[in-house]
Amino acid sequence: MKLSIQEILRNDSTRIESALGLESATARIEVQMLLQYVLGVARSYLLAHPEQELDEMQAADYQALLVRRLSGEPIAYLTGVREFYGLEFKVTPAALIPRPDTELLVEQALQCITQIHAHRILDLGTGSGAIALSIAHTRPDIEVTAVDASQDALEVARENSQLLNTGNARLLLSDWFAGLQGEHFDLIVSNPPYIASDDTHLTQGDLRFEPRSALASGADGLDDIRHIIGQAKLHLNPGGHLFFEHGHDQAAQVRSLLQLGGFAEVDSWCDLSGIERVSGGVMQ
Repeated sequence: MKLSIQEILRNDSTRIESALGLESATARIEVQMLLQYVLGVARSYLLAHPEQELDEMQAADYQALLVRRLSGEPIAYLTGVREFYGLEFKVTPAALIPRPDTELLVEQALQCITQIHAHRILDLGTGSGAIALSIAHTRPDIEVTAVDASQDALEVARENSQLLNTGNARLLLSDWFAGLQGEHFDLIVSNPPYIASDDTHLTQGDLRFEPRSALASGADGLDDIRHIIGQAKLHLNPGGHLFFEHGHDQAAQVRSLLQLGGFAEVDSWCDLSGIERVSGGVMQ
């Protein structure tokens, strides 16, 4: 039996809401996203044509995606795209899915770039390139270097750079600073792994499908942040800044690590929920 867009939205929103524990509005948006992907249309089209029925091939494609979503697979991996900082990024299971919380790191970086007249920016562990390319797209007058230890993730970032036409972004294969000997930057940003290796959240929700190497970092989740702080001063120009995204309860620990690492003007910044999500400091 053929179903209309309206019927699919009504029936499958309830299924997703029940299966994944989402709010009803979020579940409905997810069904709309799957329909948009299968039909190749904008959301406005769905609203304007609620009576349209899916043909046999469209229905089969949609059902296949729905089954995968009901099993918990992230919708960004199903559609292959995710919006971040007003831009559309290609995403694959090779890299983390860009999240709204990380936009705070981009905002802090852009403010810093203006304040200190930064010209050379480094993004460590770039993944899909969301942070680096958002900065490069907003500020085409600066040079952004983005590194990642995963060749597969870097290929995703390269494709996104081409799609966004960010000619001022340089993408390099490097395990943190390993491939950057002798290079210095005015600002270093990173959204590194910061989840404890035994955290139960790694086996729940979207995290089950994302690369573990980009999520977990030692017993307390701070191993990579310690490493970056220890090496960053070798690659920062005088007065250069270092900013991290970190976990919702890690701000005090990260500030302490920055201070112990010799950074000054150490501070943390809150996301829209009032959670300290980004911390950073200035090289003395």
